[in-house]
Amino acid sequence: EYRRLLGQAIDMPLDADVFRAPPGHNAPQQVHITQGNHDSTAMIISWVTTVEPGSSTVLYGTSEDNLNCSEKGKHSQYTFYKYTSGYIHHCTIKKLKFDTKYYYAVGTEETLRKFWFRTPPKSGPDVPYTFGLIGDLGQSFDSNVTLAHYESNSKAQAVLFVGDLTYADNYPYHDNTRWDTWARFVERNLAYQPWIWTAGNHEIDFAPELGETKPFKPYSSRYHTPYKSSGSTAPYWYSIKRASAYIIVLASYSAY
Repeated sequence: EYRRLLGQAIDMPLDADVFRAPPGHNAPQQVHITQGNHDSTAMIISWVTTVEPGSSTVLYGTSEDNLNCSEKGKHSQYTFYKYTSGYIHHCTIKKLKFDTKYYYAVGTEETLRKFWFRTPPKSGPDVPYTFGLIGDLGQSFDSNVTLAHYESNSKAQAVLFVGDLTYADNYPYHDNTRWDTWARFVERNLAYQPWIWTAGNHEIDFAPELGETKPFKPYSSRYHTPYKSSGSTAPYWYSIKRASAYIIVLASYSAY
């Protein structure tokens, strides 16, 4: 168990090393993964390109040197007040084998970036599996300590994230560049381990004074969930099976 010290957290500056974008023209950044269906045989892979759309295809396979499978995703953008997002890509790769290490790559030849993840064992009541539990992460100096603490646990395999990601809404005009910095900050873990998302009050981003009346716009544009595979009609309410756990996500700030 790890808990931060009490007291006001100081946000890291925009030029902090952990916010640095990867090198290369239009290189994929903010790479993150989450479970892609109800029974954990799929993975949603997401990333952002900033200059042009580029490719929305994911190459993947069980050999690092032979990514012999591919799946084409989709990309979109959103606006919030005077901010326009980069090109946000989402791609779901399916029919994955249990308890298998997969390698994957996003981008084009010049800026291809490679990562990996491991699928969980087949679901069962006695299957051991270790989840991390993180909430209210933000992007302060303490946030960096929190993430490093989680990463130091060699048994950790996935994160149950219980809401409040970026705290961008604490900034003037809900500064959406803080969604970009946060995603670059957590990529070091989130590109390799799935985080299971729950929306908190800091994801609502309902700001009629800015002309923004669609709740959860930045969050739902950037962080997809496998809600349809569990019969849900909204991405804030869903369930998944993962190893020995049956997880039900209920968003207390979204009307069902």
